[in-house]
Amino acid sequence: MRLLRRLSVRARITLGSLLVGAVVLAGAAVALHLQIAHATLETDRSLAAADAAPFVSDLRGNPGEAPDRPAAGVLVGIRSADGDWVVDALPRAVSRALPTTVPGDEVTLRFRTPRGPVTVVGVPVRSADRTSVVWAARDGRAGHETLERIDRSLVGGTLLALTAFGLAAWLLSTIALRPVSRMRRAAEDLSVGRTAGHLPVGPSDDELADLARTLNTFIDRQRENTERERRIVSDASHELRTPLAALTARLELAHRSAGDAVALEGALTAAEADVARLTSLAQTLLELSRLDEATDTGRAPAVTTTAEALVTEVMQGVDRARMTAGAGAGAGAGGGARDGVGAAPVDVDFTVDLLDPTVGYGIDPAAFGRIVDNLVTNALAHGTAATAVTIELAQTPDRALRLVVEDDGPGVPETFLPVAFERFARADTARRAGTGGAGGAGLGLALVRGLAGQAGGTATLTNRRTGGASAAVVVPPA
Repeated sequence: MRLLRRLSVRARITLGSLLVGAVVLAGAAVALHLQIAHATLETDRSLAAADAAPFVSDLRGNPGEAPDRPAAGVLVGIRSADGDWVVDALPRAVSRALPTTVPGDEVTLRFRTPRGPVTVVGVPVRSADRTSVVWAARDGRAGHETLERIDRSLVGGTLLALTAFGLAAWLLSTIALRPVSRMRRAAEDLSVGRTAGHLPVGPSDDELADLARTLNTFIDRQRENTERERRIVSDASHELRTPLAALTARLELAHRSAGDAVALEGALTAAEADVARLTSLAQTLLELSRLDEATDTGRAPAVTTTAEALVTEVMQGVDRARMTAGAGAGAGAGGGARDGVGAAPVDVDFTVDLLDPTVGYGIDPAAFGRIVDNLVTNALAHGTAATAVTIELAQTPDRALRLVVEDDGPGVPETFLPVAFERFARADTARRAGTGGAGGAGLGLALVRGLAGQAGGTATLTNRRTGGASAAVVVPPA
């Protein structure tokens, strides 16, 4: 086995083909040999029976007369029941080897003598006067020599056939594996960067062409992943540079304000905000990385949360949005009362319409809360100072859960919609908005799409005809 593993695929195919061919050809040769040997024996038996037939007929027709002597070259012997030879024209070696008793029925015997094989047929003859047996022999040397010549021809033909079979297997395997050699050379060029193309796909629509197409798809996916990782690292470095520079400046101001408690407190407060933004950005990047890993490996967490539990997450998200936006915490489900003291006049409302609160969905409550937070943050980022945000949670007739977050702001640029869910993608309004955190870095919607996709759902962003943006997440039942 170790030796076979060291051989090339072409050599193993050829050896395997030779082994199979040897078994098949040897079996065919043996079968042909047996058939010819049987035919030779039957021919000798028929000739011997034909030689014995006149004597059998004479003994039966003239039981009282002495049998005639056989002609020259006819090997016939007649033996009585007491073992005496009445007529004996058989070879001496054959006469001595024959049984002394009369067989019960016609028999055929095969002897090997110094002169060669001999076939003997014994025919018993019974009458009222006496019982005897007629033995007729036939020299089998001619048939034996013919069989030997045929055997030599079979051996030679088998060897020639095996040689041709091996050459054909080697040639066909070489032709069949030629695309593999081309793919290997192309893969070497790709690995060292000499080319940026794909593996060659053969003209035949066979398994190797399917393999090449599959590997090309894999190469494209790996290139996309590499490019995405490079872009993420580049964008993350760019996003981290700004808060790090700001944090460094805050700390320098804190050092300069060591004697001024009020200025020092302000610098430290601003530094804390920068640290919070860095922490949020790092956590979001880590969560996106985990989502990518779960998607690539197919090991998404198996969780099921009822619609009723997700309503709680929506309500908590509304409370967080109202506190962040400065809305009045005492507003009800349909309320919009605002705390106008030092707060932006932003209204956050929500409605719930569930057909069956017990239906389960494959998403974690905390993950659903992140979706709500990021969609609301996105609505606030693209809105104006007087934006009203509406959150609607409902079930479709097929029990899919649909979360819609809308605002009545100016909407988002049309050019931003196709890339809205890509990482670090931000519209100009969001770049100018001071939301900070993951949303300010352009990761909020990317996280929304990742969390929704992990649950088997979808996320979309459109502009409303009446003004403002509408973000929708649909999650199918588990």
